Formats: sequence, structure tokens, C-alpha cells
Amino acid sequence: MRYISIIISLLTALSLYASTVDSINSGMMAEGNYSERHTISPPVPADSADAARLGHKAFWRAAAETVGFNIGLWAFDRYIQKGHFAYISWNSIKENFRHGFEWDNDHLSTNMFAHPYNGSLFFNAGRANGYNFWQSELFAIGGSAMWEMFMECEYPSTNDIIATPIGGAAIGEVLYRSSDLIIDDRTTGAERFGRELAAFIVSPMRGFTRIVTGRAWEKRTTSGRRFGIPPVSVDISLGGRLISLYKNDEGKRAGGAAEIRIEYGDRFACSGKTPYDYFTFLMELQAIKTQPLLSRVEITGRLLSKELYDRRNLNLSVGMYQHFDYFDSDTIRAERNTTHLFPCTVPYKLGTPASIGAGSMVRYKPIPSMTIDGYVHANGIIMAGILTDFYRDYHRNYNWGSGFSVKAGINWTLTNDRLSVAIADRFYKIYTWQGYDRNYDWSLTPEGKPVDVQGDRSNSSFNHFEISINYRLWKRLYLTAGTDFYSRASNYDFIMTFDGGTSRGCPRIDSNQIGAHLMLTYRL
Repeated sequence: MRYISIIISLLTALSLYASTVDSINSGMMAEGNYSERHTISPPVPADSADAARLGHKAFWRAAAETVGFNIGLWAFDRYIQKGHFAYISWNSIKENFRHGFEWDNDHLSTNMFAHPYNGSLFFNAGRANGYNFWQSELFAIGGSAMWEMFMECEYPSTNDIIATPIGGAAIGEVLYRSSDLIIDDRTTGAERFGRELAAFIVSPMRGFTRIVTGRAWEKRTTSGRRFGIPPVSVDISLGGRLISLYKNDEGKRAGGAAEIRIEYGDRFACSGKTPYDYFTFLMELQAIKTQPLLSRVEITGRLLSKELYDRRNLNLSVGMYQHFDYFDSDTIRAERNTTHLFPCTVPYKLGTPASIGAGSMVRYKPIPSMTIDGYVHANGIIMAGILTDFYRDYHRNYNWGSGFSVKAGINWTLTNDRLSVAIADRFYKIYTWQGYDRNYDWSLTPEGKPVDVQGDRSNSSFNHFEISINYRLWKRLYLTAGTDFYSRASNYDFIMTFDGGTSRGCPRIDSNQIGAHLMLTYRL
């Protein structure tokens, strides 16, 4: 699956982050509000010569990389995979323009993660050729539109033209800035080759651009990093996880689990107008029978901010943030009581690739040995996908919709980071505003099934609560224990009729999952 490449990318990048320390010999930044974090190296500002050189715009090269990627991907789908959707013609292109956009029925992982990852490649075609965050988004939009209108013989997808460029910007900027930490134009030989290879894996478009321009082997007196080295914290956790259904036909699964957490930048910079000068990234992987390998991805990227209060023991900032959230599960126990209204055998699914809102962060240090920090975000969700109990068509078992989310968390750290407790809650409300009519005779449609609909007429809520405790065992090695609770509730706006002739209007169906994990965490 396509998300495997991003997993390999980040693991490869993390192995090289720590080695940046050896290359730092000058230009230390002043200590900021990150002094209590474990950082991979002392922060170093960007060299002005590097920033100017890498900010030079090359439109035609960026456009050629965007178009070339689409053509190359189409050729792979057509001649290697022989996908039915890749047999395009002038007639299929004309039909795409004539028919217009409609909602598609691919897997949630395809629509909510794989397509945004492709969007990150379009985005980084612009980023690697001198364009800033907002300008690079135009390449993501253009690349997505080209694919939807020209490169498939399936009708263009409404959800893809939204998720691919917006979610692609979130993933793309995280990968672009991650690759920036790896690059060092002062190195030669095996180290240089390893760095260039790792940077290519993390951000393929940037790596390709460096090869085309000759920067991949050019020896310079400066590092060649566009952003220098900001404060970056990386936690890697490995261990086990137990999950169980709750309330409905309880079943259990257990297996291995891993987490990667990255915090990039200064939480309380005086003011920030550069997108993603601060972001957090979380990826959760699991090796549990019947469960997806990639179970969770969260990106929170700061677009702009203002520090309202700055004191030695108290900091407060507000800002605008972009959010990318992806939660995936699968069947825990397949056997279900099929009478009346039981939830889907899958506990939950949720993707919000297009979400933006306001947020605030606070830090309070009442005594030298204790720190309390927290955050709260309120977001508008442009587009989301959430599990449904009824709609089924092709690979789709979720409804499209829009809505809002509220996120809050607090972290308590004691005795100089020996013991810490983190509590977080995320609430999402999704409304399907183009549901299909279950009483309509769909045999009248060309394919005999619902077309161009978001799914069941419904509104759904999704909540994720988690608590985690970290205890330092030795230097940067911690024992991490925690629990979390997922709950999904869907209210459907139609009449249910059962075999006995009884009916029930506007059914509500809940599904819940509780989990526990025990891991070892290493902070780079």
C-alpha cells in the first residue's frame, strides 16, 4: 500500500536526525521556550545564502515535475498494474468534462491517506523549486485537477479534488521540512550519499529536483538547509497493545505497536507568520491480527500565531492551525447478533484531510520541578469520512460529510521530567448533507445503485480520549503506559423496517473500543 513508503521515509529520516549534531559548529540560537524538551540537536539558524538560493523560483521545472509525475503514475497503472481506470482516451477525457465531479467509493485509506500523500508530491514539486507554502498549494491543486480530468476513465472525484491538495499540503510540508534536517552540502563520500538517499526517500520531489539541478553532489561551505535546524523533539515508542470492543459483543485482540511523535519548532515564538514553523506529527502503527498496519496519523501545523503572554513561569499564545487526522480500525470480532440494530463489525473509521481552525497553547511552571502545559483547538472540517453501519458500495463503508472538531489536552511533568502524565480528548461532529434516499428505486439509474451521494442521511459524532504516563528509566529511555477509548455514535435520518414488519425511525447506533498499551519510549 502507498502509505508504506511514508512509514519507511520517516523511519529512515529519524535514523539520521541525531547525526546532525556532529555537523553543528557555529551559529547557536538563543535558548527559547523549548529548553525543557529533549531536542535532537542544538538549534541553528538558517544561513542567509542558503535561504536566498533555495528561494529562487523555477516555474517550468516545477510544472514539468508535476505533469511528469502524473504521466509516470498513469503509465505504471496502465502498463504494469493494468488498472481498468487507466485505459484513457480522448473520449474518456471529454466525458469527464461533460459529466463533472461526483463522490467516489474507494477505501477510506485510499481517499483519506494515499491521495493526500500523492498531493504532497505535487506540493513539493513547487516547494523544492523555490515556492513558499501557499504558492506550492497551487501546484497541488493543479496536479490533482490534471489527474482527475485527464488521467482516469472514471468520473472526476469531488472528495479527491479536496483531500489531495489540502491534505497534501499538510503531509508535504512535514516531509519537506523533515528532509531539510537531513541535507548537509558540506559532507562528502558515503555520508553524503546516505543523506541524499534518505532525503530522496523522505521527499521524493525534492530529491529528484536536487539530482536534476546538481545540488545532490555539489560541495558547499554551508549546509544547504532552507530552515536551518529548529528545536526538534522525536519520541519513538515500541511495545504491545490490547484492544477490545465495549458494550456490543465484546471481543479482544492484542499485538505489537509502535508510535512516532515529532514536535518541530518553538511552541511560543513571539509571532509566527510562516506556515509550519511549528508542527506536531504522530503516526501509530500496529501488528495486530485483522487490524490495519497504519491505525492513526495526526498532523497539527501552525499557520500563524501571536504570543499574548511571556513570563518566566507562564506563556500563552493563540494562532490558526491546519489539522490532518486519520483513524482506522477493522473487525475485532466478526460474529454479531444480526437481529435489530447492532453496529457494524468495524468499531470506527474517521478521516479529516481538510480541517482548519483556531487554537491556543499555554505553559505554566509553578515551581522549578513542575511544568504544566496544555492546548485547545476549535476547527471547521471542510470534508471528512466517517464509518457508517448501512451504506455499502464497492470499497466504501463510510459517509462523506462536513462539520467541526474540538481538541484539548494537558501535560503534567514532575521532578525534571522523571514522571509525566498526558491527557487528551478529541471530539468530532460530522454531518452528511447529501444522503441518498433509501426508498428510491435505484434500478432506474444506469448502474442500478446510488450514484453521486455522500452516503446515508445522518449525523455522527466521534470521540477519542486517551491518558498516558511516562516514567524515566534511564537517561532518555522511558516506560510508557496508557489507555484510550474510541466512541462513535451515528444518528440516521430514515425509517428502518425489519423482517417482522416492524419499523423504527431515525435509528441511533453506537460502537466503542477500549485499548491499553505498554511501551518503551526513547527520546532522541
